[in-house]
Amino acid sequence: MSDSGRPPTDDAQTPGPGDGPGKGAKESGGGFLMGRIFGVPVYVAPSWFLVAALITWVFGGQLDRVLPELGNLRYLVSLFFAIAFYASVLVHELAHTVAALRFDLPVRRIQLQFFGGVSEIEKESDTPGREFVLAFVGPLLSLILAGIFYLGMQGVEPGTVPGVLLGGLMISNLIVAVFNLLPGLPLDGGRMLRAVVWKISGKPMTGTAAAAWTGRALAIAVLVGLPLLSYAGGLNDGSNQTSGFNSLTDALLAAILAAIIWTGAGNALRMARLREHLPGLQARTLTRRALPVSSDTPLSEALRRANEAGARALVVVDGHGAPTAVVREAAIVGVPEHRRPWVAVSGLAQDLKPGMKVSVELAGEDLLDTLRATPATEYLVVEPTGEIYGVLSTADVERAFLAAMARPSS
Repeated sequence: MSDSGRPPTDDAQTPGPGDGPGKGAKESGGGFLMGRIFGVPVYVAPSWFLVAALITWVFGGQLDRVLPELGNLRYLVSLFFAIAFYASVLVHELAHTVAALRFDLPVRRIQLQFFGGVSEIEKESDTPGREFVLAFVGPLLSLILAGIFYLGMQGVEPGTVPGVLLGGLMISNLIVAVFNLLPGLPLDGGRMLRAVVWKISGKPMTGTAAAAWTGRALAIAVLVGLPLLSYAGGLNDGSNQTSGFNSLTDALLAAILAAIIWTGAGNALRMARLREHLPGLQARTLTRRALPVSSDTPLSEALRRANEAGARALVVVDGHGAPTAVVREAAIVGVPEHRRPWVAVSGLAQDLKPGMKVSVELAGEDLLDTLRATPATEYLVVEPTGEIYGVLSTADVERAFLAAMARPSS
């Protein structure tokens, strides 16, 4: 599975994760940094080790039946298989990454995790054709790997360690390809379906909605169908002693997988709705009118002037009228009314740091990215000529963002 979206308000998804001190360093929310490929950091989530242990145990049991002469050495072979399988998953995700970079779409990172991998692509494709290609290259590479491992099987002796490993990798890559081609988000097949519906309807949101609801239907099918298939297989085999345990394990795995698919489909809908409404977030319309005042102006006097001028914010300026600081709204509220004549606005102001002066022309994702780059409660908004336009409050942006998300999609 791959993920091409990121919520602009989610700190865990902001561009440019901090580099760890070195290979194997743990990065918050990303896992263990294993290196960079094409400039993109590759992380291994802690959950991968749990899955690797599970694969080692399960595959080791299969090796005990096929190659009993290995003894305990089978677990070392199984561990190699687990690593090789996730290397194949990495190749799958690299296909998405290379395609994204070719389309000038920035990739934040690749993460290997519980059920496969994720390529965190920062932006959406601008055409349905590119979206289709970006999604299809992953399963295509998995199919190619399955073919390569099949050809490798022809050159080794059946029933040997290399033969069993190549056979297992062929089957696992085939499963990865087929599973990811299922037509429901967040799977690659869901993104391909989204691209097709987008092309037909001309609306990316329509494509996302169709693929997301198909993904939710797929999640229900996995939740119900996988345990039923496992139970039916156990009855046909007549292995009553182990069928109950296997069915319980399959039901647990089905529940986890269904939850991942359902959540991913829901997130895709939320991200599409977010992107649809983002253009409505404009610095020009959200900015409060500001009154310029000198640093020694008493707060009570500054508020009186602002009230008369219809301004809702205060900007501290120097003797030449150049802005130097923004008076914090929270600080004003914290000063009792009887003390305001004796408190200068300079004591309540936040000095303007690089990044706290933003253009009035900013809107949508560019606006959110700019604010996120320099966290603050208020920002000075200026005209293209450099003149003061007003003050932008983070609280106002958040309220507008939530209101936009609450509106129904068109």
